Amino acid sequence: MANSQRTVQFSNEAGQQLAGRLHLPDGQPRAFALFAHCFTCSKDIPAAERIAGRLAERGLAVLRFDFAGLGESEGDFAETNFSSNVTDLIAAADHLEQEYRAPTLLIGHSLGGAAVLRAAHHIDSCRAVVTLAAPARPDHLREALEAKEPLLVQLGEAELNLGPRRLRITQQFLEDLSDQGGPEGHVGSLRRALLVMHAPGDLTVAIDNATDIFMAAKHPKSFVSLDSADHLLTRRDDAFYAADVISAWSNRYLPPAPSARGARR
Repeated sequence: MANSQRTVQFSNEAGQQLAGRLHLPDGQPRAFALFAHCFTCSKDIPAAERIAGRLAERGLAVLRFDFAGLGESEGDFAETNFSSNVTDLIAAADHLEQEYRAPTLLIGHSLGGAAVLRAAHHIDSCRAVVTLAAPARPDHLREALEAKEPLLVQLGEAELNLGPRRLRITQQFLEDLSDQGGPEGHVGSLRRALLVMHAPGDLTVAIDNATDIFMAAKHPKSFVSLDSADHLLTRRDDAFYAADVISAWSNRYLPPAPSARGARR
């Protein structure tokens, strides 16, 4: 099944314009989904593009977008944090509901996975959530950043080389991560179907995180191993495998596609 892409822009809670790409299947989408990218990544990371495109081939419409301060979206990264990522997701869901159809599936990669677990509570249309290599506790990232740059501990902020970028991490960002806590409360009360996907050999976010998320969740819940995939799902086949599993798994929980009238613009 062929698919197409549309450029999307919408405002977040702070009034900043966020940039996205909407993948649409050739024909009536059976449902709409949101994809949240990994920490300091963008909507254009290969894994996000490949998974969204593959899901569109399977009949899902998928919006991948840049969090504020990253990619093509407005904002200063130093002024964002994990909580603002969650509100950006809620804004993206509102945009889909207003312009297309409310999302019923949320997918999050790495820290984006932690974000969708929280955003789902504020998106009434959401029926299913998927995490890919997600940390159980956002504070995991604070520990990793402080280990990478001692100045974060001494001064509370520092500029770090994170992937292809040099970004400023501030005290408010670190404190926001610490305030999030573990998965026991928000995952246990999710009341959505949950699919946890993780690679046993992930060197960035250990597989124990998947165990913690899975154990905190109530049924219906599923776990699928990503086998030898790396954290960023760099290999094309790993991204396609993840998308194929998501498509098959989510079909059980998504509503039937509505009639063709007015569902795609």
